[in-house]
Amino acid sequence: MVVHRRTRAVGAGAVTATAAMVAAVAAGLAGCSPGGGGALGAVDEAGAVDGGPLRAVRAAPDLLARSGTSKARTALEMVTGGTRLTIEGEGGYDFRAGHGRVRVLLPEDGDRPRRAITELFTPGALYMKDRGAGVPADKWVRVDTTTLQDGNLVTGGATDPGAAAELLRAARKVTYVGRVRVGGVRVAHYRGTTDIGAAARAAAPWARGALVAAAKGFATDTVPFDAYLDEAGRLRKVRHRFSFANGEQEVEVASTTELYAFGAEVEVRLPPRAHIYTGRIST
Repeated sequence: MVVHRRTRAVGAGAVTATAAMVAAVAAGLAGCSPGGGGALGAVDEAGAVDGGPLRAVRAAPDLLARSGTSKARTALEMVTGGTRLTIEGEGGYDFRAGHGRVRVLLPEDGDRPRRAITELFTPGALYMKDRGAGVPADKWVRVDTTTLQDGNLVTGGATDPGAAAELLRAARKVTYVGRVRVGGVRVAHYRGTTDIGAAARAAAPWARGALVAAAKGFATDTVPFDAYLDEAGRLRKVRHRFSFANGEQEVEVASTTELYAFGAEVEVRLPPRAHIYTGRIST
């Protein structure tokens, strides 16, 4: 089962521009409560760890918080009108504070080269620089993620790595698939579904507002996922699958987050108010 986003009106200004970003790119080219998980031991060959696959996956967000920080790669893949495109990102994330910084590369648009957007993830807000659409190059756009229809799970061009992990708190029907390697690390592959509304209720406080918004903005809360945990039970990679309406077309979206270099320094400096653009944004 995939998630279908409800079609409803959104606010003006920056919120509208951000909510439209992924859909506009696609159209152009187409024409379980926090802290309750406990520590995990090594994942055995059958993927069973003190309660089996379900507990292992649900505990992953808490283990990330204990790890503190990591580097991250993100990818948002979409299929619309028979065209597949990918928005890639790379940066770092602090899972204790819910802060992160990712440089997102948009797909090529005709003869124009790929454009990079810097995104800062913070609890309840997304900051974007080099947004384009009439925004001065030296200014940032700030968007309240609790007002976005999907809580910034897809429309910012990169899923917040913390939110991607927090969705696993409500994992259901989890099965162990087998052993594979991710980034040269041997990991256990799990497959299941999660529930956005239940994840919002169980999420860490910093992630709750955006996930509550996402739970309201989708027609169904059920999201299929594939999660990959290392031998310490840490999340190394997670892939969620969504779909939403873009006019009369249905856009398929797969969001992948890969985590590595745990403990790496992650610095997120929010722009001063004078550097935040408040004018009109073209969509």
